[in-house]
Parts: sequence; structure tokens; C-alpha cells
Amino acid sequence: MNKRGIRALQNERYLAIDFGLKRIGIAVTDPLNIFAYPLVTLANDKIFFEQLKKILKKYQITKIIIGYPEREDKKKTALMLDIERLKNNIEEEFNISVDYFDELYSSKLATEYIIESVPSKKKRQNKGLVDRHAAAIILSDYIKIYNK
Repeated sequence: MNKRGIRALQNERYLAIDFGLKRIGIAVTDPLNIFAYPLVTLANDKIFFEQLKKILKKYQITKIIIGYPEREDKKKTALMLDIERLKNNIEEEFNISVDYFDELYSSKLATEYIIESVPSKKKRQNKGLVDRHAAAIILSDYIKIYNK
């Protein structure tokens, strides 16, 4: 913090991932890590890591948050195991801090937001829109809790 209580512009950002078997939603914060916005939806394919590397560099990402579907019964699903593998691969490949954050209802909230804010029915049917908005919800919730 500087003398006025305002964080100095660091230009280091957080990135959130909403993982799916077909698509991966990506959101980033502003340079001060105050708010999150949906960035892009990437295909979950063999070039995902190439694309992620470009985003990490372009936005000077210092931390990644991955949505993790917490369960009350604590049983792990196949999707949770895939997310854990993704986390480990990202940490190995990019040497960057990766945290889990409960993604409970993020896709449902993103869908509701899109229905309210996107007037074109055709545009609302774009599933990638939901994925990147879900990532933004995860990231927004994360920075509200941990970025005080």
C-alpha cells in the first residue's frame, strides 16, 4: 500500500479456470486484483497448455485459481481427479501457484447472469459464454474472500 492506502499498480493478475471435459473457461483480474472478468473459453485439447502459456505471459499472471466441486460427502468424482491432474500439470509446467476454490453453483449463476444480460437468444446458446463467466464468478468470489 502507498501513503494514500491505495495499492501500487503491480500489473500482476490472477487467472481462474472453470474446468470441463470439452471446454475450459478462463477469467482474469484487473492489474490491481480487485475485480474479475471473463476472458475466453478454450477447448480442452492438446493445445490447451500452449494457449494457457500465452495468456499467462500476456496478462502477467502470478496465481491461478481452479474451480473445484466440493462435495459434502467428501467422495472424489472422476471430474475432481481430472482437476487435480490439471493442477499438478500446471504447477509443473509453469512453476506457478495454483489454488482450488469451491465452484458450487458457478455455472448456474453464470447461466442466470447471461440470460439476464445477453439479449440475443442465439448468443445465449453459446456454451463457451457460460464457461468463461463461471470462471469469472469463481475468481470474483476468491478475491472477495482472500484479497482483503
